[in-house]
Order: sequence, then C-alpha cells, then structure tokens
Amino acid sequence: MGAIELKAVEKWFGDVQVIKGVDLAIEDGEFVIFVGPSGCGKSTLLRMIGGLEETSRGQIVIDGTDATDQPPAKRGLTMVFQSYALYPHMSVRDNMGFSLKTAGAPKAEITAKVDEAARVLKLEEYLDRRPKALSGGQRQRVAIGRSIVRDPTAFLFDEPLSNLDASLRVEMRYEIAKLHQALASTMIYVTHDQVEAMTLADRIVVLDAGRIAQVGTPRELYERPANLFVAQFIGSPKMNVLPCTTAEGQYQVPGGRGDRFAGDRTATHMGIRPEHISLGDAGTGQCDGTVDVLEYLGADTFVIIDGGVLGQITVRVIGDAALKPGEKVGLSFLAAETHFFDADGLAVMQA
Repeated sequence: MGAIELKAVEKWFGDVQVIKGVDLAIEDGEFVIFVGPSGCGKSTLLRMIGGLEETSRGQIVIDGTDATDQPPAKRGLTMVFQSYALYPHMSVRDNMGFSLKTAGAPKAEITAKVDEAARVLKLEEYLDRRPKALSGGQRQRVAIGRSIVRDPTAFLFDEPLSNLDASLRVEMRYEIAKLHQALASTMIYVTHDQVEAMTLADRIVVLDAGRIAQVGTPRELYERPANLFVAQFIGSPKMNVLPCTTAEGQYQVPGGRGDRFAGDRTATHMGIRPEHISLGDAGTGQCDGTVDVLEYLGADTFVIIDGGVLGQITVRVIGDAALKPGEKVGLSFLAAETHFFDADGLAVMQA
C-alpha cells in the first residue's frame, strides 16, 4: 500500500513561510507530479513527504499512520535525485544492492532483487560495468534500480531527468512510464518541465508560491484551468490571454467585431490556446493583427502576431504557413474553446 495524505501542512524557514497549508490525498498506485515555477515549493514539499525537511505544522499520513515526526528510514519511502550519486568504484550490481547489503540482507535475497530490478530496467548486460562506462540515461536507471530493490511504499523523484540531454529525456520518460505500469507503485515526481508532467502523470498538482493552484488530470488542467496562473503555465506555447469586456450578457475583446461570446458573469480576460485560432484575410474573424515572427518547427509553425491593443497572440498552424512578417491577417477564435477569467484571475463559466 502507498496511500499518502497531506493535512494542512506548512513549512516555515524562520519568519518565511514557503508551504502554505497544503491539503492533498494521493491514492495507492497513483502517479502524481508536482509542477510550478522555480521557488514555488515543489521540491520542499517532496522533501517534507520524504522526511528530509521537518514539517512545521500539519500532518503527513502514510498508509493511515501519522508519519509527520518519523525519520526518513521509518517512512518506507525511497527518493531518486537529480544527481545519480553512484559509487564510482562499484559495479552496477553492487551499487544497486548496496542498501540491502548494509541492512544485512542475505546474499541470495540481494542477488534475486537486483536481478529482478535489472530485468525491469533492462540493465542485465550492464551489471558488471562501473558507472563511468554507462551513459547518463543508464546511470539514472541504475539509481532508480537502487530504489526498486528496497521495495518501498512509494517512490519520490526530484527532477530526475534534469541532467540529461533532450533525446535522453524522451527515452527516460518512456522508461519511467513503463516502470510505473510494471510496478503499479505510488510515485510522486517533481519537475519544472510541463511536458514530463503532461505525459507521465495520472494527476498534476500545480503549485504557486507554496499553495496548490489546481489539482487534476493533465486533460482537466489543459481543457478546464481553474485560474489564469494554471491557464498560462500548462500548455506550450502558453494560452493567449486577451483583455475583454462584459456587456448585455456577452463578452467581447477590445476592437473586436463579428461574433461575440455569451456570458453574463463579469470577466476581464479571455483565454484562447494557439491551436484554437485560425487565420484568414484581414477583415475576417473577431479581430485583425500583423504577422510579427514565424517559428517553423516542421510539423507545426507558430505564428507570432501583433494584436495591437490585444497584445502578442500566438497561433499554431499545422505544417508551414504561407505568411510573411508584416502581413495583415484576420483571427477567428473557436467559440467552444474560449476561456474567461475575472479580475481575481479565477475562471468564470460561459452562459
């Protein structure tokens, strides 16, 4: 079992509060990812769960037992860090089995658990090598294997892929996803990379300045952000946010024309994702803009548009875009995919 519950947990460093009353329930076998900008408290919260940081207030409950004041060794958790922290003079086999050896486990048990972890992580052919003979991705798998052999209640990952290059990150994302499928263990994972969060998580916890901004599945956060912070943090490129006005049960952007959007609750901003905007001739759609920059990425092109009083607007176009900087275009917003937010940045429902 690997259920973990946080009850109004807080963390203070002197007079500075960095975790501000977090409540969260993580189910057994769930893959939960903490994301947020630098300094939001995601790594601190993970370390509090692991017992590496003291909890100033509140409770941390692991499998129904209050673990708030328990030392790390008593919590049954294991942590994988950015740094592989492998012993350079030991083989892969010895690195993976070291914690069991120091705990006095029988040699046969150590061999069996290391062999099983190596099978799961596809490390069988590297067991007799030393870390210097491995790639970065292989070293990270060894670090994960060292955790697997301990048969923990839950795995805690603190930005484990941040030291890898782009291609290895993609490879290791796949490996970690397959690992979760194979082990069905609870995993809590910290990252600043929203691609990792969107592709790996059962649920994402978005943190903002020590508070939870929203918790939900990747789809829920992308399609129904609860506030402006989540709307602009989740998604790449980020959601376009434009000023809007509310009058007579309708929303409209300044200088807009044609179709308006139904809504009788006061909104000050409209959000629209780049893929939900289509381009046409100037004078068509909700508003006009001027092509500023084209970012060709092969499968997609991001068209950066100067929307005047609306600010910068990013449009995702499939394939190439037959446009040039300085060209005037009309922008049409897909009505079903518009989002509206009030003066406090909270989402409002359309009528």
